[in-house]
Formats: sequence, C-alpha cells, structure tokens
Amino acid sequence: MSDQSYKQQKEDFVSNLSGGSVSEIAAVTAVAPVAILLWSALQARQSFFRPYTPLSCAVDFLLCVGAFLLATTLYASTPVLLILLLLAPVAFVHMLPAHTSRKKKPIVPKDVKNAASPLDALPVKPFLTSYRGAMMVMTCVSILAVDFRLFPRRFAKVETWGTSLMDVGVGSFVFTAGVVAARPVLKERASGVNTSLVRRLLSSARHSLPLLVLGFIRLLSVKGLDYAEHVTEYGVHWNFFFTLGFLPPFVAAFQSVLRYVPSYAVLALFVGGAYETLLENTTLKAYILTGPRTDLLSMNREGVFSFFGYLAIFLAGQDLGMFTIPRAVNSRSNASPGTQRNTLLMTIATWATIWSALYFLCTSYSLGLGLQVSRRLANLPYVLWVASFNTIQIFACCLIDTVFFPATYNAADAKAERDANEFATSKVLKAFNRNGLAVFLVANLLTGLVNMTIRTLDVGPVVTMAVLLGYMAVVTGLAVLLDAYDVSIKL
Repeated sequence: MSDQSYKQQKEDFVSNLSGGSVSEIAAVTAVAPVAILLWSALQARQSFFRPYTPLSCAVDFLLCVGAFLLATTLYASTPVLLILLLLAPVAFVHMLPAHTSRKKKPIVPKDVKNAASPLDALPVKPFLTSYRGAMMVMTCVSILAVDFRLFPRRFAKVETWGTSLMDVGVGSFVFTAGVVAARPVLKERASGVNTSLVRRLLSSARHSLPLLVLGFIRLLSVKGLDYAEHVTEYGVHWNFFFTLGFLPPFVAAFQSVLRYVPSYAVLALFVGGAYETLLENTTLKAYILTGPRTDLLSMNREGVFSFFGYLAIFLAGQDLGMFTIPRAVNSRSNASPGTQRNTLLMTIATWATIWSALYFLCTSYSLGLGLQVSRRLANLPYVLWVASFNTIQIFACCLIDTVFFPATYNAADAKAERDANEFATSKVLKAFNRNGLAVFLVANLLTGLVNMTIRTLDVGPVVTMAVLLGYMAVVTGLAVLLDAYDVSIKL
C-alpha cells in the first residue's frame, strides 16, 4: 500500500460518524475514580505508597494509568467488569489490619496559636490534583490509542453530531484549565488590589504567546510532514493550541463583566446561550457545517466559532474553581473543618445536579429543546455535557478524599497540611497535574513519532498494547522525574 493511500485510509479510519452513548462514556471514564478509590484504600489502610518503593511506583502506574488504558482497549466493551475487578480488592484491603505506623487521629493540636506556620487561604486540594491528573492521563492515552484498531471507533471524535470519549476529553482539558485559572483571581481578590484591564490583558498575553507559538509549530509540522488530519475538526490551519492560546485574553476581558453578573457560571451560560441562539436562528450553523472554504475565515470556521463554546466551558470550570480552591466555600464561615468539608461536598453535588438538569432539558426531545451535542460546533448541549461530566468527576474525587483522608481537612498548621496532602495524593497523578501542558506537548510529539515509524492500522493487539504501555511509561516517567526534581514548566 502506498503512503498516500495509507494516509487516506488513516483519515477515513479516525472518522466517527455517530459516536457512543453518554452512559457508555460515563462507564469507561468511571474507571479513573474507581482506580483512585483503590489507591486511596491501599494508602489509607496500609500506607502502601509510603515509602515510595519500586513496587509501589509500579502499582501506582498500573492503577492510575494502566486501568484507564485497559478501559479503552481490552475492556472497552466491558468497562463494568473492569470496575468490579478494581472494586473487589477495596473490601479485601479493609479486612486487613491497618498499618500500625499510620495515625488515625486527625491532626488538630489543642493550641492552634502555637502552630508552626499559618494555613494557606488557598490550599492545595488532593482531590483536585487527582482529578486533573486523571484527566491528563485520559487525554495522553487517547491521543495515541485512537490511531490503533484496538481503540473502538465509537470513542474517537465524532464528525458532527453525537458524543464520544475523545469529545468529552477535549472539553475536559479546557474545563480543568478553567478550574485552576480561578486561583490567580482569588489571590487578587484576597489582596484587595484591583488590577486594571490593560495589565490583565498584558499578563494574559504572556500566557497566550507560548501556546500560539506551539500552535504555529504544530501547523507547520502537520503540513510539512503531510500528517493525516481531519479538516472538519478545527479547519485547515486552526488547531487546539490556538484555541487554548486565545482563551486567556478573552477571560481577562470578561473579568470586568463580573461587576454586572453574579458568577462565572452565569457568564458561561450567557456566552453558550448567545452562541446557541445564533446557531439556531441565523445561517451560522449552515455556514460552519457546509460553507465553502474560500478565505482564511471560512477555511478555519470550525476552530474560530467553536472557540465561543470552549470559552463557555472554561468559564464554567473557573466558576467551580472559585469555591473548590479556597479553604472554605464561604470565606466568612467559622464552621468546623468537618462542616466545611460537608458544605463543599454539597455545593459540588448541587452544581453537578444543576449542570446535569440543564443538559437534560437542552437535549430532551419530550421535555426540552431537543438539541444534539456537537463537539465540532461546541454548541450549548456540548458545553453543558462537559460541565456536568467534569463536576460529577470532581464530586467523586472529593467524596473519596473526604472518606479516606479526613486529615487533609483537619490540619491546623501548614506543615501538617502539606504532609497530609502528600500522603493523600498519588505521585503519578500529582506529576501529571503539575506539568500538565508540558506533558501534553511531549505526548503529542511522541504520538507523531509513533505514527511516522509504525503503520498503526496494521499491528495486532499484542503490539498495540506494548506500544501504548511503552508510550505511557515514557510520558509518566518524564512527568514523575520533573516532579521529583521539583521542576514546574509553565507555558
């Protein structure tokens, strides 16, 4: 088979016209929090990952990376079976006697005034680290696995209408970026200093420039190497790095609008709703889906107009970060740590219910608007689906954290809190979270390298699993190594 015909076969292969069901996608992605549940049981009861030996490192990798890899390949048709296989050891671990070196009492000294150092108002939350790390693992696995036949086509990005694993993965990447983007906003509010719009735009430009450069590098690489691509995904020249690069200045500008709207969630709904109104009541939808590619705008219309949907997703994530990152949901509350923890859980559950209800009303043919999800358009149903999915994932991680590691909420000085957080966090997930964008870039480079050296469509299951395991081992090893040497790469 010639290179040109193989390229055409590859482009046809990655095309997905219908996608899979939302329930199936939920089952596959549920493997990640279930694997975190087993990790937490091993750590809380047996201190299995302290000290961090080669055995515990291998188990950490198998649970946090290998489980999701299996869910998208060998167990793609039976994710519930994989979930049950992961849940079974949890009961067994709890039947074993607890590790004697692990104190069960919460870290609450009697005299808080004598604590070594004050608590940070915006502490690191283990459940957010686990969530963001797991999302990054899912992304890195999927971007290469999709090129192999072992990865089901229904998990690949849908052409126009429908839902798939990779569709929710792209949105989740933007949502998680929005969650952490709440931190500088919270710091600014805590300092009491109002930054001018010009300074915010200049600061956002510094964050945007590296991403835009990466976008141009990817564009030149794809065109120069004649790499297989799907034009209907973002357009002829646009790619995901351009979408990420244009988000910071738009979000910086929208901060001024918060004087007139109550929250980022309302702003997200306004942006998503306004964009959906244009799609449904003008010729915009037809232009994006069927218009001729005659100029720069029309050649990249999918990327340009879907940006508004991704902006709404980013704002929805930022809204969630505004109340999950601070120590307490209500900064004026003097409630006990236990009450604050329960309040946080209830707040996340409430928002998960709100986003899910809005998604149902938007897509239901009998009770709602009867709209279809489109990642290509990044329309309102897609925005609500991504927001609902990620809020539920965060709730699951927060619930696991609350049950197994209450000390992370009860610490009364900074050192005790750091120790408790480190004990409650997988080193693999922490490493993926810490340098997420850099790891994502390396994963993209390795994906290109694998595709240029292997005809991925022609290899069998054994070779596929070997390549994917090796690829994820390299990506994970790099992430863990950067974390071990305390290196944070900010793009």
